[in-house]
Amino acid sequence: MPHHRAYRTGHLSMSARAFDAIIIGAGQAGPSLAGRLNDAGMRVAIIERHLVGGTCVNTGCKPTKTLVASAYAVHTARRGGDYGFAVEGPIQIDMPAVAARARKVILDSRAGNEAWLAGMARVELIRGHARFAGPNTVEVAGEQLTAPRIFINVGGRAVVPDMPGLGDVPVLTNTDMVALEVLPRHLVVVGGSYIGLEFAQMYRRFGAEVTIVERSDRLIAREDPDVSAEVRAILEREGITVRTGADCIGFARNGDEISVSVHCDGNSAPAIGSHVLMAVGRRPNTDDLGLDAAGIDVDARGYIAVDDRLQTNVPGVYALGDCNGRGAFTHTAYNDFEIVAANLLDGEDRRVTHRLTGYALYIDPPLGRIGMTEAEAARSGRRLLHAKRAMTRVGRAVEKAETQGFMKVIADADTRRILGAAILGTGGDEAIHGILDMMNADQPFDTLRWAVPIHPTVSELIPTVLLDLRPAT
Repeated sequence: MPHHRAYRTGHLSMSARAFDAIIIGAGQAGPSLAGRLNDAGMRVAIIERHLVGGTCVNTGCKPTKTLVASAYAVHTARRGGDYGFAVEGPIQIDMPAVAARARKVILDSRAGNEAWLAGMARVELIRGHARFAGPNTVEVAGEQLTAPRIFINVGGRAVVPDMPGLGDVPVLTNTDMVALEVLPRHLVVVGGSYIGLEFAQMYRRFGAEVTIVERSDRLIAREDPDVSAEVRAILEREGITVRTGADCIGFARNGDEISVSVHCDGNSAPAIGSHVLMAVGRRPNTDDLGLDAAGIDVDARGYIAVDDRLQTNVPGVYALGDCNGRGAFTHTAYNDFEIVAANLLDGEDRRVTHRLTGYALYIDPPLGRIGMTEAEAARSGRRLLHAKRAMTRVGRAVEKAETQGFMKVIADADTRRILGAAILGTGGDEAIHGILDMMNADQPFDTLRWAVPIHPTVSELIPTVLLDLRPAT
């Protein structure tokens, strides 16, 4: 018997279907939470309007890191002379094949997620756009569903801001870039932060001219100035043009290409590109969820307001992942699931503020980061210790002929706890975990004094750097 559309009233219609839990969105947190609830004997509806797997699987981590790997292989082949071999003739880039490789990673991962959900006996995957019809009621695909607990995991998308002339020219976002099968003549990247820099370097390595246009005075402005400066130097060594302090960004057609203005002085030439990537930030997918119907609070940017246990102002309604503004990474979204599951199912009291947020910038060499920057530590009023070591003094980096960058650590002189660290160099995205684990264990850095790390690795230098800690000047 077909379901009839329920009216939006204060009472449930006879057609509403009851579940123990409803999950809106099948990104990083949603399927994992569905699995835990399923194992606990609950009947769960998980609703997805587009692609199972969310940003990470479909347009983010999985495809972009696949493309980064292809670009790294191309770059290494071009450097054959540094390693004692030669490649005959110029490297030929097959962009359809590069894109196909990324697409396969996407499809395999998405299929794995779908199969996983299909194997959960008490979980129903419903395709459609969910909207709230009340505090504990969701409408999707012409019917109403109700549950005492609802979990919002709707993720985010690229911001395309209102800039002069932007409506007159075609622009790309990260979603478009991972599907691109052509090599741009000249890619202009608007935005000098994490997403933009990764695409800038990979497409330069594929053979495109690349210009980065950034409004701030330096790239990745949330990082310390020495990190920003070294990242810029790494990119410029590869022939990428970096134009910071862009105070008049605007767009216009220039024949078959696109003119991107940079400065207001009238004397600076615009960047002329065949393609433009807009990489100036992300926004949450919360604007068409009917949150008002449920009375769910959002902040000025549209992020769902949550407490330290990820519950919204409406009892029984939680927000996980990018849409809550408490983290912008796949691993923080997954940790949101862990927090909620531990509190609801395991009798624990886990909180978002217990989390130490680490992250990486996947240019080559990568930047691994954990905890405070030096600027943040200085503002805290603590007595600080500081150590820094160039990658030219790391044996593993020398052996690999990848010596750009440095590693540095900042610590509290009184508690002897590490406050933050950056490893910008080969293997930095992996080596940073030695420091991350130390900080999570809340142990003094002296604990590593008698560690016996494996040689030769990048990680083996972490105890050495910690022994070099001195009062910051």
